[in-house]
Amino acid sequence: MSKSDNNYDSDFEQQFEDNIDNEVDSTADAQESDVVTDFEPTDVALSIDQEASSLPLLALRDVVVYPHMQIALFVGRDPSIKAINAAKKSHNDQVLVVAQKDSLSEDIHQENLYQYGTVCRIVSTMPHDSDENCIKVLIEGENRVRLDKVTEQDDGMLVGDYTYSAITLTMNESQQKNTLEALRQLFANYAEARLRNSRELIRVSERIDHLLELVYFIATRVSMDLEAKQQLLEKDDIALHINTITEYLAKQSAEQSIEQEIQDAVRRQMESNQREYYLNEKMKAIKNELSEISDGSFDSEDDLEELEARLKEADLPEDVRKKAEQEFKKLKMMPPASSESSVVRNYIDWILDTPWNKASKVSIKLDKAEEVLDADHYGLQDVKDRILEYLAVQSRVKKLRGPILCLVGPPGVGKTSLGESIARATGRKFVRMALGGVRDEAEIRGHRRTYIGAMPGKIVQSLAKVEVKNPLFLLDEIDKMAQDFRGDPASALLEVLDPSQNDKFNDHYLDLDLDLSQVMFICTANSMDIPPALLDRMEVIRLPGYTEDEKINIAEKYLVPKAIKQNGLKNDEIEIVPEALHSIVQRYTREAGVRNLEREVNKICRKVVRESIEKYGAKPTKKTKIETVVVDADNISDYLGVHQYDFGLAEEAPEVGRVTGLAWTSVGGELLTIETITMPGKGDFVYTGSLGDVMKESIRAAMSVVRARGEMIGIDYETFKSKDVHVHMPEGATPKDGPSAGIALTTALVSAMTGIAIRPDIAMTGEVTLRGKVLRIGGLKEKLLAAHRGGIKHVLIPASNERDLVEIPDNVKEGLTIQPVSTIDEVLQAALVEMPKPLAPNKVKVAVDTTKAEPALRS
Repeated sequence: MSKSDNNYDSDFEQQFEDNIDNEVDSTADAQESDVVTDFEPTDVALSIDQEASSLPLLALRDVVVYPHMQIALFVGRDPSIKAINAAKKSHNDQVLVVAQKDSLSEDIHQENLYQYGTVCRIVSTMPHDSDENCIKVLIEGENRVRLDKVTEQDDGMLVGDYTYSAITLTMNESQQKNTLEALRQLFANYAEARLRNSRELIRVSERIDHLLELVYFIATRVSMDLEAKQQLLEKDDIALHINTITEYLAKQSAEQSIEQEIQDAVRRQMESNQREYYLNEKMKAIKNELSEISDGSFDSEDDLEELEARLKEADLPEDVRKKAEQEFKKLKMMPPASSESSVVRNYIDWILDTPWNKASKVSIKLDKAEEVLDADHYGLQDVKDRILEYLAVQSRVKKLRGPILCLVGPPGVGKTSLGESIARATGRKFVRMALGGVRDEAEIRGHRRTYIGAMPGKIVQSLAKVEVKNPLFLLDEIDKMAQDFRGDPASALLEVLDPSQNDKFNDHYLDLDLDLSQVMFICTANSMDIPPALLDRMEVIRLPGYTEDEKINIAEKYLVPKAIKQNGLKNDEIEIVPEALHSIVQRYTREAGVRNLEREVNKICRKVVRESIEKYGAKPTKKTKIETVVVDADNISDYLGVHQYDFGLAEEAPEVGRVTGLAWTSVGGELLTIETITMPGKGDFVYTGSLGDVMKESIRAAMSVVRARGEMIGIDYETFKSKDVHVHMPEGATPKDGPSAGIALTTALVSAMTGIAIRPDIAMTGEVTLRGKVLRIGGLKEKLLAAHRGGIKHVLIPASNERDLVEIPDNVKEGLTIQPVSTIDEVLQAALVEMPKPLAPNKVKVAVDTTKAEPALRS
């Protein structure tokens, strides 16, 4: 407000102490709208009824003046100052006081004034100390009146026409007395809690014997809004006034009680914290004393100080540091013995242990990397070339997203050890995570911190172990993962192995983004049984297995020296000649890798160690001459026993109904023997040997091919009708499935039905259609290696697989005669000892008709 009609000045109020009985402190409460009111008991009746009159009008802002209440205020507006001067001059110091509805309005008009006001007496006036346009006025209310009309004089002064309006008190003396006591008690409680001069105000309220006067006195002192105070002046119902005041005082008392309870709780908590602080400080002092007594053997270093020092020294990203500092503040506020304290402490430890920015220096020297790879592994040229390509690109590009290689091959071919060699060649730290049997998604992404015993996933744990953010991470046996109600870990790996999003990998435990883009991931698997979405993010490199020559070289360079060292032998105590290694590979093992070969070599070394101890003692002297044990093809059975496999099937005689097929399994290529016999019967067809659904369908399809070509291969209808056929695949405990045995099954059936033998040195693979076409198959390299291991000389493959021969090692192709075939007729001509003779031309009606009709069917 620019100029106010109701601001209070304490110096001005002090001048009227002589005129006021029992003066009240004028700085009563900041919530009284800056108005100071004073009460002087009176015996004047409240029910005065006079005729209508008019007086100068004084409009007030935010203040309601009640009868017999004194108020000190400032008057600054021109109409108000003129009203005060006119009242003193010609109206016996009387002025009509009415409150404004809108306290912000400078203009005074009847629409902005309340209907009821008070006729007041001007007790005294004096000029303002610093504003000459403002005066200080002390007024005292006399009677309640109703404002009838407001008139503006020529000089701008307002005159109000009013009518006296008395309030009749209908309560008896007993009711008044009880109500007075109740109001005094409520006001006393309020004053003690809210008002600074409570003692004086309570003393004055106890001297008031009239109920309405006490209501006006309390209404002047409490912090009710202007509308509520005006209602106390306007309404004639004294009971309504009493209820309004009572409800307000009771509500204020309840709020004060709640506030007091909160303050007491805060005070108690502060006392508890002070007590805890005192005890902690005392415990520190005790630890220091114990440390001095025991010469420092008692650990006096505070755990929190150590953690805080680690946090300051840690190289953390900004968002990670902010999170860690927030958790550390929580930790400092917690009691050390609480369970939540240990949870927060573990979380901070994992944040500090995780390598956010620390990285090892990656070597990009191609010649050194090639030397390491060649020294550790024989062959595997495709994998080595891929690693060298990666290093070559990294030498020119500063930041290269980590390649995700997937090495797929049978057990024992060196997938895991190859990962270690790649780590050495690239200068990275090596970490391996076995995924076989993992079925809990939390193993990859971690547990939520809300769970008891929560921990980060194996990704974060492994990085914390190697302490760098760019290791070589080997995910071993990724095809062996399972899934159940705990989640699908293969799907959780999608985020880890996707180069476009693994720079913000979010572990559930840390709940922070971790950059995995600099990690070099390598996966291993025995088969391609990997979820398609996961397989799409990997670069697959096939490791089909080793040839016989490769196995011999691996044994001489790696396996034999390693076995000699592991079994405590010296190089001059044993010698395993190459002929012995050939014998082990051909007759004691039949595998794609070299794991069983290594076992057999270790078995030989163990037996030599035992013989040496029995002959020379556990620790022979230096003078003892130890003879070198030579293991060759002649005495190898003394160490390994009877050989398990026969090598060179070509030495066997041709047999009817027996053919060798080539199969691919998760452990590499295998030779598959198929036997077929016929017997007199009713044309029944039986197949046994732990066969899968696809294999059963292949047998039925092969039988249909034979029956459709019966007369062309010398088999009439009566033969099919009068003979039972039994197809069996030995080793019935081994499951067999797949379509690539189609031409082998057809050949076996033709041989059994015609009695023509099949060459023993031949093997075949390929799917056959009902029209006798040979279709393309997979795993050709593994199957040819199996044929090479089994001593097969001649192999039939689909003509569409001829382009895959580029990937076959030259020494394998040199030892095999590989013949591409496109129809079953070519297969029979190559596999049978002699071609079956067709029936007489006049009986070959079906074949001729079928051949003629074939173009029409194709159209």
